[in-house]
Amino acid sequence: MKMPINRRRFERFELPPMYSSIRIRPLWSERYTHEGHAYDVSEGGVRFETDDAIAPGTPVAIELLLPRAPGESDDERERKVYAFGNIIWVNDEDIPGPTRMAAVFTRFVRAGDRERLMSQLVANRYRRAA
Repeated sequence: MKMPINRRRFERFELPPMYSSIRIRPLWSERYTHEGHAYDVSEGGVRFETDDAIAPGTPVAIELLLPRAPGESDDERERKVYAFGNIIWVNDEDIPGPTRMAAVFTRFVRAGDRERLMSQLVANRYRRAA
């Protein structure tokens, strides 16, 4: 039996959606226009849902709030990661309700955002996604 080839560049990690809020804004907007929940994340991008679809190819700014670990500070500023990216796919099947999408990160916004994300991922706090 042949094993499937993993073509992903970065390993993905599952996030508990109810504790992983995400806000998205197209780069031409000055305010966040979409709010939702993240399902998985990697060093290279994030899969999430919002109430309204964002067209593939749209350049966006992303604010991701990582879940708090037991004993970790309640300070949300220490758990937020900011990145720029592009929407790469939308799963809009004409089903009422939230739309799942994915964005690839093109760069992190603030010094320390990538390191903050990576420290959370390598701490074995999240399950590896399939």
